[in-house]
Amino acid sequence: MEEEAMERDQPLTPAGRLFLQPLMNQVINCTVAVEFPIDVDACKAELRSSILLQHPRFCSLMVTDSGGREHWRKTKVDVDRHVIVRHEPLSDDISISDDDAVNDFIADLSVSSPLPTDKPLWEIHLLMAHKTVLFRVHHALGDGISLMSMMLSCCRRVDDPSQPPTIGGVGAASSSPRRRAWSVWTLVKVVWYSLIYILEFSLRALWLKDKTTAVSGGDGVELWPRSLASARFRLDDMKIVKRAVVDATINDVLFGVISCGLSRYLDIKTPKALPEGLRITGIAMVNLRPQAGLQDIWKLINSKSGTGWGNKFGTLLLPVYYHSGGLDPLQFVKRAKTMIDKKKLSLEAPFSYKVGDMVMSLFGSKLASILNYRIVCNTTFTISNVVGPREEITMAGNPVKHIRTTSSSLPHALTMHMVSYAGFADMQILVAKDIIPDPKVLAECFQNALLEMKEAAVITIPKASADK
Repeated sequence: MEEEAMERDQPLTPAGRLFLQPLMNQVINCTVAVEFPIDVDACKAELRSSILLQHPRFCSLMVTDSGGREHWRKTKVDVDRHVIVRHEPLSDDISISDDDAVNDFIADLSVSSPLPTDKPLWEIHLLMAHKTVLFRVHHALGDGISLMSMMLSCCRRVDDPSQPPTIGGVGAASSSPRRRAWSVWTLVKVVWYSLIYILEFSLRALWLKDKTTAVSGGDGVELWPRSLASARFRLDDMKIVKRAVVDATINDVLFGVISCGLSRYLDIKTPKALPEGLRITGIAMVNLRPQAGLQDIWKLINSKSGTGWGNKFGTLLLPVYYHSGGLDPLQFVKRAKTMIDKKKLSLEAPFSYKVGDMVMSLFGSKLASILNYRIVCNTTFTISNVVGPREEITMAGNPVKHIRTTSSSLPHALTMHMVSYAGFADMQILVAKDIIPDPKVLAECFQNALLEMKEAAVITIPKASADK
């Protein structure tokens, strides 16, 4: 019977195997705060009838064969083992807010709480005292796009409870160059930028490293205690800034905010200690599916579809630059746009995905995890941005207030994960608290950076209109 079971087992994808390695073991922690007290029975009933329990990855154990290769083995799911109900508050301090209590809880989970392997690699924690649902899903099961699309398939719109949230065409554009009529000069730039960025990507896995700053991590920092803070942005504010910079996108504004916010924070921590224009390199995960943004869940589950379930993302090295106070805040967005436009023309993201897949297949997951770990050690921060539903939604009939996500700790002392929902974008800022002891100050620096940009944009937009 054991042999028959092994014959039915499905091998993990190379990316899935990578996320199970000790150096890169990643669990995604996604919180959904709701308006009313949580109905446990309604949540379990919704889960039992959901698409989630029809997906083979969520109904399979991760097993290892005699040769050390990981496989998925189908099993019966006991919902009661996956839904963990916690009635008592997370903190004895009654003065602490729900957001802070949940953030502290997740910060502790991000360092020292792997998922048990005697059941499929996901859990749902119902934090009753804080009216919050915590989804813990191993990254081997899928990337942010896959998992967000799966979660939203269990939700309904507030304005029309018979309809699921709107998906499709709402995310950031894919990073790979789209097929279009290109000029010779554009093709030359594609080749040139691809060569430059691929070379840099390779060097980052060897010895090329960022200069040490007050936000730098390094080898072993993934084991250090964590703190978690939240920054909240109005999407309308981002759109005002976007309109003030010709052909800018929301992602351009986001990286401008990160560059400006980090500069302001470094001015506070180490005033006049850093050279102007110092490069601080981040790692960004970008969707490689043909369709940008959230996906139709049935197309994801269908393996013959071009969208495909799993970890379908490439990696980009995205530099931001330190500039001291006094600079026009819109300059941060303009510089970010120039950099991102070059990245969009390059093949860096597809290259990183294909090379990672090749290394995993030829040399095994251990070497691949070492190379990925070195890239993380040689850069300064991680950033991801997943576009959520545009309209307000309900989960098990309970209106959702916000959606936030983060992941297990990395050698970076700073990781940022942003999810948009119903006109707002929430960024979870996970830090090594011995390096960045005041993440709320950093969150305020990011929020203030956007407000400064908005103020500058409000002045700039009428001038631009007058010029026309």
